[in-house]
Amino acid sequence: MAMQGSSKTSITQRFESYQPSKTFLVWACIGTAVATMIIGFSWGGWVTGGTSRTAATTAGDVARGELASAICVQRFNAAPDATAKLVEFKALSDSYKKRQFVEAGGWATMPGQTSPDSRSVEGCATALAI
Repeated sequence: MAMQGSSKTSITQRFESYQPSKTFLVWACIGTAVATMIIGFSWGGWVTGGTSRTAATTAGDVARGELASAICVQRFNAAPDATAKLVEFKALSDSYKKRQFVEAGGWATMPGQTSPDSRSVEGCATALAI
């Protein structure tokens, strides 16, 4: 058996002597950028500006609704006839009628508004029902 090492080059030698073309380098950079974006948007939690604005708007609406609900409950409890109104409220069986009761009472209408927000009415009725 003769050693054939002199006629063949090792992987290390081939790697060291490899000189990629400019075309290969450009395509490798483009492929890496595309793979980075796919991974970032799929698993990295990246979002577009539009998605971010939508999420921020939704979060703001939810926070305003929760605050308005808390104010509504406080107004309801501060009313002089709160105990009687709470008994009357809890006697209602339908959640729609409970929301109407809160809306008609005016507790969910925030200062500067002429009508209550549906999110605050629903949150207030849910909190009072507990």
